[in-house]
Amino acid sequence: MIGTESKKQEILQAYQFRYACRAFDPNQKISDEDFRFILETGRLSPSSAGLEPWRFVVIQNAALREKLKPVTAGAQGSLPTASHFVVILARQGLRHDSAHMAKMVNDIHHFPEELIPHFLGSYQTFVETDLEDNDRLLFEWASKQTYIALGNMMTAAAQIGIDSCPIEGFDRKQATAILQSEGIINGNDFGLSCMVAFGYRQDNPKRPKARQILDEIVEWR
Repeated sequence: MIGTESKKQEILQAYQFRYACRAFDPNQKISDEDFRFILETGRLSPSSAGLEPWRFVVIQNAALREKLKPVTAGAQGSLPTASHFVVILARQGLRHDSAHMAKMVNDIHHFPEELIPHFLGSYQTFVETDLEDNDRLLFEWASKQTYIALGNMMTAAAQIGIDSCPIEGFDRKQATAILQSEGIINGNDFGLSCMVAFGYRQDNPKRPKARQILDEIVEWR
């Protein structure tokens, strides 16, 4: 189908266009409409058990960005220049009897009442066996879900000509302390998962995109 082939090429071109943009053109700003579109692709992203264990905090305050800069080595160029800078939080303590679980089951997914005990029981077993009922493992599992949303937002941005850069290079303890002091992280509901900057490139990448060929990374059985 012509339409399908055209769409596939459009998507692949977006992947060819995207690269880790370390610094952005500070004079170009993403429109509210375009950035809402990017956030919407994050909101609509899949998550394990449909629990959406994320929160996207858009940091536009210049003073707060400056506070984060000394403890965010991976964002030295993007914090001052990005049109939009997003801190992605992951839920902590997401057990079967948590308030968020009750909200998702009852208010968002509207589970039939007779199915709720079975779902919660299965989830409790998963947490207690696969995740050893361990807070750290539970947070890491939730953080993995945020990376699905992260990838979708970056791809969606590339498809409309907007650059991005995912960021893991930060001092988690110090960055968390700053976010707590600003009231962004309250209590133990959320922890810092990752960050991502969006904007428009100031310069084109110095080298062409380099990847292994498909046959080197795909095995058929």
